[in-house]
Amino acid sequence: MGLGRRLITIIDRGIGGVVERAAALLVLAEILILFLGVISRYVFHNPIVWSDELASILFLWLAMLGSVVAFRRAEHMRMTALVNMAGPAAGPFLEALALAVSVGFLALTIGPAFEFALEERFITTPALEISNVWRAAALPLGIVLMLAIGVFRLIESPNRRLVLAAAATVAVVGFALFLAGPLFRPLGNYNLLLFFVGLVGALVLAGVPIAFTFGIATFGYLALTTRLPVIVLVGRMDEGMSHLILLAVPLFVFLGLLIEMTGMARAMVGFLASLLGHVKGGLSYVLVGAMYLVSGISGSKAADMAAVAPVLFPEMKARGAKEGDLVALLAATGAQTETIPPSIVLITIGSVTGVSISALFTGGLLPGLVLGTTLCMLVWWRYRDEDLSGVARPSGRAIGRALVIAFPALLLPFVIRAAVVEGVATATEVSTIGIVYAALAGLLVYRQFPVARLFPMLVTTAALSGAILLIIGAATGMAWALTQSGFSGTLAIMMKALPGGTLTFLIVSALAFVVLGSVLEGIPAIVLFGPLMFPIAKQVGVHEVHYAMVVILAMGIGLFAPPFGVGYYAACAISRIHPDAGMRPIVGYIAALVVGLAVVIAVPWISIGFL
Repeated sequence: MGLGRRLITIIDRGIGGVVERAAALLVLAEILILFLGVISRYVFHNPIVWSDELASILFLWLAMLGSVVAFRRAEHMRMTALVNMAGPAAGPFLEALALAVSVGFLALTIGPAFEFALEERFITTPALEISNVWRAAALPLGIVLMLAIGVFRLIESPNRRLVLAAAATVAVVGFALFLAGPLFRPLGNYNLLLFFVGLVGALVLAGVPIAFTFGIATFGYLALTTRLPVIVLVGRMDEGMSHLILLAVPLFVFLGLLIEMTGMARAMVGFLASLLGHVKGGLSYVLVGAMYLVSGISGSKAADMAAVAPVLFPEMKARGAKEGDLVALLAATGAQTETIPPSIVLITIGSVTGVSISALFTGGLLPGLVLGTTLCMLVWWRYRDEDLSGVARPSGRAIGRALVIAFPALLLPFVIRAAVVEGVATATEVSTIGIVYAALAGLLVYRQFPVARLFPMLVTTAALSGAILLIIGAATGMAWALTQSGFSGTLAIMMKALPGGTLTFLIVSALAFVVLGSVLEGIPAIVLFGPLMFPIAKQVGVHEVHYAMVVILAMGIGLFAPPFGVGYYAACAISRIHPDAGMRPIVGYIAALVVGLAVVIAVPWISIGFL
């Protein structure tokens, strides 16, 4: 290794260490600030007027530094199915191309980000009375750090020829688009197809992270086809990432990791196994039920699957279950539980559409139960001939003991839902209550609280949250551009003209979100099309909560369905099972989910009956 590369490695590690520690401290600070706000408001009846404002300022820093951590770890969400199938020749080139495109976008947005931050210095925050530049500075600093890391990665690549080819490709295509700029403006809304269908589709399939794909497509559209300043994109990104309700995202992610660390998830699974483990297909029923319960705590599908699969899969394999069937069912339960509060998707959809979070939390319980029922019906059929002669039925005493052990863990999802639905606390505030509850349960009840794991958990929380929030910011910018173009009005006219009324509208929406969930993942699809579709749903007479359940479940099916669904590959990675093993078994489970979705579409009461 040359002197230059050694120096780059030292600088890269230094940046990584500083940013990871800062991001971890920000997660802790947000938990503390919000929990103190809850205590002051509901215990002492003396609210801290500056708590939400400080939390909002730190939140943008958490989002950007978390994005930096995710970028350095190559953990930004992207579709890798085609990259993995590209072979040893094309695959590495696509990886280099994805990095080069990301670096290109970051380089293009440095100037507008600094300009945006400087303009914010004239705004003073109402409670703390400080310049808003202290908050807005997070955007240019995060972009600069990601750009530096991206350049380091390109320089450190062992195959310089591929890197040069990828960089040259990006430069040539970018220059060609710039030269063609005068040709774009006369095309009008056909530019939407070129940039938001053609360019986005090509970059997503090439494996470019979704946030950067959305960002560079919107930047190109604004710069080449409109007279709007590109600083607008940075402003919309800031707006998308700054909704305080989205602060629930990192807090629920951390809560999900916490319940796994403290043994609460294991206790819940153990109790369900004592109830059903002795019946045919019993552990599969336990998997469905455990995912339903755990989803009521963490809100993060990756955290849910990581908490449940390692506990159940060894015993299921010992009983003869095939690996493919296990990972297929795990992925299917991931799709089934997308509407279970406090789902991050529910929180996101509430933030971008204005639908009541409390109503979404109430409406999400039954749809998930319906899909869980259809999955259990298929489990019954597949395991009807299972031999359980060697499995003993636990005694009532053993079941009671398992219930006593699991009771503090079982109580947590009900506490979370009740606090939000009854208006005791917001979705953001209740996450801090859950974190404190889980920490106390781990320390006092389960006596599992390895302090050494806290820092890695905090960094993981920041990285995952940063990846999610950067997507939300970029998708907000793209959604704004689509709205300004008049596309939303055209889409409304087309959707309202569909024959068959509300039922056809719901079916077409479901099919569209299955595709969008498969290609774009769930949150980008919701942020991008939620603001466009929800007003149309209201115009055609569909209740907003019913519509939310339909599109979220449809999106979940796409997200966890191979060959493109990223959620499916996440389930395989967590299970340590090759994706090929689950391709055939998951077909039946996807069919069961579709049947459940059809029931939810046909019976609105399932979604809105308890509102």
